[in-house]
Amino acid sequence: MTAEKTEKNQTQQNSFKQSVITYFKGVKAEWGKVSWPERQQVIAETGIVLAVVAFFTIVVYFMDIIFKTLLGFIK
Repeated sequence: MTAEKTEKNQTQQNSFKQSVITYFKGVKAEWGKVSWPERQQVIAETGIVLAVVAFFTIVVYFMDIIFKTLLGFIK
């Protein structure tokens, strides 16, 4: 019985290895189909994202100050 279990276990391992290999071959094939943006576009869009994040950070900070001041009058 142990020989059958060992053979079955080996078959499952081979099946898993083949599944992983097939998956990564598919990933490699799809990777080549991706259209990557130009360097300048990436730099410009990163700058826009950073500016928007900074803007909303400042807005939330000032809202915090305003609410803290308004709630201070309640006491």
